[in-house]
Amino acid sequence: MSGPSDTPSAPHTPVLLRPLLAAVAPVSGRWLDGTFGAGGYTRGLLDAGAAQVVAVDRDPLAFEMAQAWAGDYGDRIVMQRGVFSKMDDYAQDLDGIVLDLGVSSMQLDLAERGFSFMRDGPLDMRMSQDGPSAADIVNEAEEEVIANILFQYGEERASRRIAKAIVRAREEAPITTTLALAGLVEGCLPRSKPGQSHPATRSFQALRIAVNNEYGELFNGLMAAERALKPGGQLAVVTFHSVEDRMVKRFLTARAGAGGNANRFAPEIEAPEPQFKILKRKAIGPDAQELEENPRSRSAKLRVAIRTDAPAGSIDAKALGMPMVRGLTV
Repeated sequence: MSGPSDTPSAPHTPVLLRPLLAAVAPVSGRWLDGTFGAGGYTRGLLDAGAAQVVAVDRDPLAFEMAQAWAGDYGDRIVMQRGVFSKMDDYAQDLDGIVLDLGVSSMQLDLAERGFSFMRDGPLDMRMSQDGPSAADIVNEAEEEVIANILFQYGEERASRRIAKAIVRAREEAPITTTLALAGLVEGCLPRSKPGQSHPATRSFQALRIAVNNEYGELFNGLMAAERALKPGGQLAVVTFHSVEDRMVKRFLTARAGAGGNANRFAPEIEAPEPQFKILKRKAIGPDAQELEENPRSRSAKLRVAIRTDAPAGSIDAKALGMPMVRGLTV
């Protein structure tokens, strides 16, 4: 994730890049970076020895920014606009896949993208720059749907109070800017203490997840990775909050054949061959150096697993604890 001072000539260093490259070393063959962003992971993989990286992103801005440096790698980098949930349509028999699930700061830093509650801009939040926006949800969704989005996707305990305030405010005039919404949310919550996150943090996270169907993308992306990796291929996923990490952990645990909740009195059933082998049961976090260099990395977790030669299968999204909101049509 880049900061405001990053430039194409001085690219950012993404969170947990060093431990990720160490965990998947030696890097070789063909990889896919499903969350290309500012290109930090792609460059890291190429510099570490990957023969080629398929760079996937739904945001066209990512590829516009990459034009300044991508030519240095020639045909070793293949840019593919799209969503990582369809990665198996873009590439097969991959040696590795990297997913960084944090929102890119190139999006946060641009007020006109509408992701940030710290900068005034249109209430947008669309990573792909098309489809329904956050303003569409805030101004058109039913109060109960808004409340459920805030609670399920943002773990906001004051979700009903905020939803009621949103509906009341939009009856007077549409809510169209980030600061208008941030101020409205802030007015529903106690004043934050020094060191605490901004009161609108959870609400903005929730709306961003809803607008971009991030949990659905993650579930389908994990299944697509299973189909796209060749035996021995590695899957590395970096998450930034508990819901996403829980989904990744449960997926890998289930696909590694370690569900562990069978009835000991039931007849023994031969378990299907596992699709993944987990390298470390415990997630990898930032070290002291990274915490000092990038405080934002404090919540980051990395999980890595190796694809077996078992056929790809299927799994119910509910088994991963994926939050769902009824009535959400985005």
